[in-house]
Amino acid sequence: MLPSLMLTLALLVQPACIFFTRVVMRSAAAEGVRVVATDYDGDLGDCREFVLRRLRAVPDAPLFHAGGREDWSVELSRHGSRASVEIVGHVRPLPLLGVALSAFAEHDGKGIVLRVSVTETVRPSWVRGSYGEWQRIWG
Repeated sequence: MLPSLMLTLALLVQPACIFFTRVVMRSAAAEGVRVVATDYDGDLGDCREFVLRRLRAVPDAPLFHAGGREDWSVELSRHGSRASVEIVGHVRPLPLLGVALSAFAEHDGKGIVLRVSVTETVRPSWVRGSYGEWQRIWG
C-alpha cells in the first residue's frame, strides 16, 4: 500500500512543480516586458539581469528547473511600440512522468523544454512624441 501511495503522491507533485516553474517564468517575462519598455539606453543587458534575478524564485532542483542559472535562455527585444521577452528553461521530471511528458512535450538532451513568451504593445498609438521629447517636456 505504501509504494502505491508514494507513486500517487509523486504523480501529483510533479505537475505542480512544473506549473510553479511556468508561473514564475510567465511573471518574470511579463515584468521583463515592462522593464524593456522603459529602458532608456538601448542596452538590454541590465533588463536581462532583471529577468534572471526574478527567475531565482525557481528552486534549482531537477523537478523545478534543471541546469542552474546558465540554463536559462532569455531573449529580449523592442521594436517600436512592441516589446517581447522569451524565456526557455528545462525540467527533468520523475522517470514515470518523464516518459509520458516526452511523448507530448518538446524535449532535448537536457530534459523537457519549458518555453514562455510575452509580447506587449508598450506604447499606445495615441501617444505622440518620442521618449526624449517627453523627458524634455517634463524635465
